[in-house]
Amino acid sequence: MAFEGLADRLQNTMAKIRGKGKVSEADVKEMMREVRLALLEADVNFKVVKDFIKRVSERAVGQEVMKSLTPGQQVIKVVKEELTELMGGEQSKIAVSTRPPTVIMMVGLQGAGKTTTSGKLANLLRKKYNRKPLLVAADIYRPAAIKQLQTLGKQLDMPVFSLGDEVSPVEIATKALEHAKEEHLDYVIIDTAGRLHIDETLMEELEQVKAIAKPDEIFLVVDAMTGQDAVNVAKSFNEQLGLTGVVLTKLDGDTRGGAALSIRSVTETPIKFVGLGEKLDALEAFHPERMASRILGMGDVLTLIEKAQSNVDAEKAKELEQKMRTASFTFDDFLEQLGQVRNMGPLEDLLGMLPGANKMKGLKNVQVDEKQISHVEAIIRSMTKAEKQNPEIMNASRKKRIAKGSGTSVQEINRLLKQFEDMKKMMKQMTNMTKGKKKGFKFPFM
Repeated sequence: MAFEGLADRLQNTMAKIRGKGKVSEADVKEMMREVRLALLEADVNFKVVKDFIKRVSERAVGQEVMKSLTPGQQVIKVVKEELTELMGGEQSKIAVSTRPPTVIMMVGLQGAGKTTTSGKLANLLRKKYNRKPLLVAADIYRPAAIKQLQTLGKQLDMPVFSLGDEVSPVEIATKALEHAKEEHLDYVIIDTAGRLHIDETLMEELEQVKAIAKPDEIFLVVDAMTGQDAVNVAKSFNEQLGLTGVVLTKLDGDTRGGAALSIRSVTETPIKFVGLGEKLDALEAFHPERMASRILGMGDVLTLIEKAQSNVDAEKAKELEQKMRTASFTFDDFLEQLGQVRNMGPLEDLLGMLPGANKMKGLKNVQVDEKQISHVEAIIRSMTKAEKQNPEIMNASRKKRIAKGSGTSVQEINRLLKQFEDMKKMMKQMTNMTKGKKKGFKFPFM
């Protein structure tokens, strides 16, 4: 996750003050010095840091903290509230026009990920909000930009409007809007051209497209890894076009996260979405409070639940519960579960959403080896139907055959069989536990 260094620094600083029964002004001053350094190292804008420290300090030495029963906890509460405020306070939702289609103009410099983000946004609008979007190829200058959008459209089974690269972006936008109205589409996402730097020609053209398309949203796509440059780019675009939102890409990269903490304050433009990976479903609505929680190590259970709800089939989950109760869980079921969990995103990211996960023994800096999961999948896929249903029929020759078919070793197969058996026993225990003591189940410590 972005903010990793910042998160570690802030969490260590907060830990020192958390349990204090009494918090002096000197304690707050010392904590603020560390917080200030952590924010500056994370590439947060200097003025933003100065204002943030001033606000937190004033509140932390005020009556609400000093007079409370748990001053240490109250200071952390203040930091979380101010961090949330810094990133925009509440989630800023996407516009919905009263007279469809809702028009979104995607702008930004070349290389920020505008075209891919346009595809991701269309995918999110259809998947999460059940809307019908149209992607519009209006970048006529960058070689292969139109082709890239059409490829994305194919992958997503999404309509893409294009008139080639010989027609002006203004005309493309005009015709695209007519087409969207005829087809009764809900959203029009216009992928405009970028440049390697901000120039007058780029801005003039964007202003012309804006005048004709009358967008409900103008989203600036910026690469979070460019740090302070991202903030300067946002400032220029906002002054020229009047942005309604920012989409931060590559927030999952090895970035210090300063852009996410500075953009809102400097431009007064909300961060609407964040890109968290390469996949076409790796775009999420930005929730300032949830992000503040994650930075301070308090987890992000709400996002975890949402991910589970959108990736787990409710009917299949019910069926699975029944199988767990009757201990008839098979390797086929296990394979399906692995697939559903993988769809939710990288496993270390999911673990990072658990409150205090970074402080749990064995979970801190955990690196989930995706290769290992692929090995498990390969082993199960190399089994016959009978072997998946009844692993107890496995003998030495069967194991050798599976090892050869999956490119693994017999030891790995033995390890998986043992883990699977242990898991089934645990399920049985949990089932008995829910039935109460009728079955004579006891907790080990009772």
